[in-house]
Amino acid sequence: MLALRREPLGALWSEMDRLFAPRAYPTTPVWSAYPPLNVWEDKENIFVEAELPGLKLEDLNIEMEPGEVLSIKGERKPPELPEKVWHLRELGYGAFARTVELPYPVEAGKVEARFENGVLHIELPRAESAKPRRIPVKAG
Repeated sequence: MLALRREPLGALWSEMDRLFAPRAYPTTPVWSAYPPLNVWEDKENIFVEAELPGLKLEDLNIEMEPGEVLSIKGERKPPELPEKVWHLRELGYGAFARTVELPYPVEAGKVEARFENGVLHIELPRAESAKPRRIPVKAG
């Protein structure tokens, strides 16, 4: 029986594992866009959250690129296990990069980021030029 996965080739990978691997469990990592992101805004800021369990701060790089693009890059390193034989491998390892095109300019010099409990929190203040302005209406 073929297992259903999100990837287009997930069923094929599962079948290849079943046919050629002498183990009872598939070893193909199941992950789509990594890290998963939440992005929202209020009147003053854009907020970005990224789940990065097991990542070390020194393996993470955050940059503002031209064109109001936020870039989150890093590498999740696999555990160093001597003579390992995987029985189940669903966690993804390796380098990653996510970019978010922001809906308006931000004050790049005032961006704040913190990393706690495996979650990256980024606060991007809206540039003054991008804030809505009230236009007074004159009578008559």
